[in-house]
Amino acid sequence: MRAIQYGDHGGYDELRLVDLPVPEPEPGQALVRITYGTVSPLDDTVRAGRMSPDLHKPLPIVPGGAAVGVVADPGTSGLAAGARVLVSGQGRGLSVDGTWREYVVEHPGDLSPVPDEVTDPQMAALMAGAGHVTAYLALTELARIRPGQSVLAPGIGGAVGMGTAQVAAELGASLVISTAGSTAKAERARAAGFAHVVDLSRETLREGVARLTGGKGVDVVVDGVAGPLLGDALACLSRGGNYVSVGYAGGTRGTVDVTDLIWRTARVHGYMFNMFPPATAAAARRTVTGWLAEGRFDPVVAREFPLEEAARAQRHLIEDRPFGRVLLRVAGDGR
Repeated sequence: MRAIQYGDHGGYDELRLVDLPVPEPEPGQALVRITYGTVSPLDDTVRAGRMSPDLHKPLPIVPGGAAVGVVADPGTSGLAAGARVLVSGQGRGLSVDGTWREYVVEHPGDLSPVPDEVTDPQMAALMAGAGHVTAYLALTELARIRPGQSVLAPGIGGAVGMGTAQVAAELGASLVISTAGSTAKAERARAAGFAHVVDLSRETLREGVARLTGGKGVDVVVDGVAGPLLGDALACLSRGGNYVSVGYAGGTRGTVDVTDLIWRTARVHGYMFNMFPPATAAAARRTVTGWLAEGRFDPVVAREFPLEEAARAQRHLIEDRPFGRVLLRVAGDGR
């Protein structure tokens, strides 16, 4: 089978198209033919060698977290042949090889049905970067959001920013604010239905949030950007607000004025994808998938790349910072 693999840490060109054996299902597992794979910043972090070797399997590694596919061989799993499924087992592309290949084997507990109302690209986009599930868990489990509260999620084009904007609205947020680095991206976001986007090329984050909240600030920040925006994001909290750090697309270091924490009696949370029990994460996936099936929102797909162009796909996501998700098209007959 065709697969993408890297044997050394380094640049995008380490991603090589290789031929690997089709995996054999063990008892209780099913063989799944992948139609669409997801591309996320985590794939880039591991390939570039910016993650501790203790947190991933020895090289070589097949990247890729979630994916959508079709059950090709149910084995003894009890699943139906031809069923469309989401592959979402924890550790894909890290502790075990990922989904950037034509076939994977998986236990039923790590497979979820894809609703008939949802296409393969929509499902893959929902799970790319885990933005919507991350947002749901960050808002409900950590920030304990209540209907009527306001939310800031910087980076509207990214998985966390867009996912949080859409999930927060479904959870009853009264105001959801995001950011864009250019006027063109801000206008595109507003045209896509994201009404409150701060154009950082025209005003600072503090200025924009103060304008939109009448100087009050927001109740919750879900931050997947950090870097230079970290200090301003914390300063945008209202008194008693919650800041949840879920990523660092803008960098791992920023400057913080500690009085923004003290005087606001702020609560700061760190988010990790493996900090919740599997049942909690699975319930979150079911909830956001149900919303997607009901047509409450539609995750934006920026671009699809064929499997053999995985290096271009990863470069596009990391360097071009597109508005929406980047997907790998593995099989040509996905629904």
